[in-house]
Amino acid sequence: MQKYYPLIDKNSEFDAVILGDGDYPFAEIPLTILRNANFICCCDGAALKHIKDGGKFDAIVGDGDSIPENFKQKYKEILHIETEQDTNDQTKATRFCINKGFNRIAYVGATGKREDHTLGNISHLITYLKEYKIDAVMFTDYGYFVAAYGNSKFASFKGQQISFFNIDCYKFESKGTKWKTDAYKYWWQGTLNESLGDEIEILSDGFFLVFRT
Repeated sequence: MQKYYPLIDKNSEFDAVILGDGDYPFAEIPLTILRNANFICCCDGAALKHIKDGGKFDAIVGDGDSIPENFKQKYKEILHIETEQDTNDQTKATRFCINKGFNRIAYVGATGKREDHTLGNISHLITYLKEYKIDAVMFTDYGYFVAAYGNSKFASFKGQQISFFNIDCYKFESKGTKWKTDAYKYWWQGTLNESLGDEIEILSDGFFLVFRT
């Protein structure tokens, strides 16, 4: 079955928002998504920054290594420590939200600062689709990432900048893009494409990431 990915704007609704400990957002859309969230789960030290910005949250999840002891005591009723190091705080927060029954999850503050953390956080979107079967959207201040599989359609608009990152596709064909696509061997090859209209269709046989401005 072909999956459809709508455009995201500041009025888009999510079951939960996970706030990462990367760069705190400054763009209108991720800030509005964060401030209007039904449930906010902070990854460790992200809670400190969110409080400084006047925000509130419902849970803090992580290994606790970036939270001072007095802060842990103050928020002990909503603090959930996971000490295992097989995955990152973002994934621990994701599992926490899934266990609460949330399926449509937005990620804010997951990029910026250390580039290795940024790449790791983005690549985890594939894991969340493969293993957890959730609808995940990761916001930056410039656009948003989604993970996709197989034949998919993406709402768009003429001139929208879009990039594709092949994970394991042997077939990757697009309709509605300015430049022809294929099953790229290197990630850079699928960047900086452009939409020709209000929809892009992808015909593929595997997993891939999409970034839309």
